[in-house]
Amino acid sequence: VPAYRQAGLSRDLNRKKVFISEGIPHYMLDIVSPKTDFNVVKFKKRADKYIKDILKRGKLPIICGGTGFWIQAIVDDITYPEVKPNWELRAKLERESLEKLLEKLKKLDPERAKTVDTKNKIRIIRAIEICKTLGKVPSMNRGPRTKNYDFLQIGVKREKEILHERIKLNVINRFKEGMIAEVEKLHANGLSWKKIMSFGLSYKLIPMYLRGEISSEEELLEKIYLAEKNYAKRQMTWFKRNSHIKWLANYKDIEREVEKFVRSPEK
Repeated sequence: VPAYRQAGLSRDLNRKKVFISEGIPHYMLDIVSPKTDFNVVKFKKRADKYIKDILKRGKLPIICGGTGFWIQAIVDDITYPEVKPNWELRAKLERESLEKLLEKLKKLDPERAKTVDTKNKIRIIRAIEICKTLGKVPSMNRGPRTKNYDFLQIGVKREKEILHERIKLNVINRFKEGMIAEVEKLHANGLSWKKIMSFGLSYKLIPMYLRGEISSEEELLEKIYLAEKNYAKRQMTWFKRNSHIKWLANYKDIEREVEKFVRSPEK
């Protein structure tokens, strides 16, 4: 969602301005309209351009995330097939339950079914759409290792209790900064509730509150907290499968790994 303009991103954009003022420019924030169909193929193309440009200027690109599927596309240089949206098929699949959609995906593409966010209906439908359009399981083409760079992958270790506290604080701060008003503005500017809800997490739940399906702000905040806590758990499950990630808790250890990587002649 941080790629979208005017999609409840005041907090992300304020943070972006702070980082730029401290001499750390950020990219891939506020780049597309929320009315745009933005996918992993488009994301990777843009990210690759930025990485090449940063390296040409003698700087070190740092990728921070996020959605494991999209990060993997950059790190492993995977090219996914470009498949245009099939709106008729999407409308048909939208009427089916998550359970039925996941069963369909398991039959069409068992490997993708293992990695897809099983709570994200939009992504499951997209995976089915790709298979049906291509008439086969899509091949993920890994690019030749001819690039002039490699990746150091670091995962920040946190105790679950601390992580959950930070998620809750993040939800409270976004609420104070007007996340409900921003969703109202999106809807007033022409985005349907369905489109807003497709962004997931808080964007799925706030329209339910505004339509009276969630009774109070307290209930809304608790539901957002639980949804984001579960999402963090799914993120960790994805990243834990990656044996290349070095899991570190201490800043000094991270600093040492980075210095060693930057100085390595094999990089």
